[in-house]
Amino acid sequence: MNAQSPIPLDAAVATPTPADLTLTVRDLRFGREDKPERWWLNGDPYGTAWHNALSAVFPRGEAFFIEAVKAHRDGADPKLAEEIRGFVAQEINHTREHIAFNRAATDAGYDLSRIDERLVGFLEMTNGRPVILNLASTMALEHFTAMMAHEFLVNPQHFAGARGDSGKLWRWHAIEEIEHKAVAYDTYLHATRRWSRWKRWKLKSLMMLLVTKNFLAHRWTDTLDLLAQDGMTGFRVKLRLAAYLMWKPGVLRRIFPAWVAYFLPGFHPWNNDERGLIARAEAELA
Repeated sequence: MNAQSPIPLDAAVATPTPADLTLTVRDLRFGREDKPERWWLNGDPYGTAWHNALSAVFPRGEAFFIEAVKAHRDGADPKLAEEIRGFVAQEINHTREHIAFNRAATDAGYDLSRIDERLVGFLEMTNGRPVILNLASTMALEHFTAMMAHEFLVNPQHFAGARGDSGKLWRWHAIEEIEHKAVAYDTYLHATRRWSRWKRWKLKSLMMLLVTKNFLAHRWTDTLDLLAQDGMTGFRVKLRLAAYLMWKPGVLRRIFPAWVAYFLPGFHPWNNDERGLIARAEAELA
């Protein structure tokens, strides 16, 4: 029997990512002239706190994503290499805009320092571990952001009544998260192209379970931290926050089917072609 030929280092990995997909870097700026408001999301402290907690971790989180993907770009085929460049450019702009958004939250009276300190400590635990684990966690978190981005665009109630440019910022971010939703995934397929399908699936699935546990626990803690700064504590506050996340508007409940899909053997982010949704949302944003 002939030995199996090794896979060339620059071999393209076949994926469902559309061949004509282009990552557009929409270099927009939001809220520079807005007066900071404490409860900017329709006067709702729960929705405001949840999204402020998300935004607080985006700058450091997206820097982590960029480095995790770049660490595996060597040998990528030209299409994937171009998508990685677009991914990096989009994430850099997201970081800039969420730094500005976080500054507005601080100006409105919130202290985000404890959230940042917790994130720094968590990221320090990733130092020195195999870089493929950082890519696998990035892939899982990118799926989280893409799931929420889809929900934000198809259900306008999430940002109904948002003050100033705040709603536009989150919709712009959602458009680009959907557009580059498969870059980390395709980079993972490239980086593990010599692995068995079982080994590849096992790591991505275990990492998604771990990421889900940490993501939900940390964002819950961060959101309660911000609510406490408004003097809102206790069991009823936790119940109201759970209702916001699971009932109305219920972002976590609504993304659950897409979360389950991640574990299917044939899963790929572009099994669901959302370019039509991107086009509609971009027209509305304009």
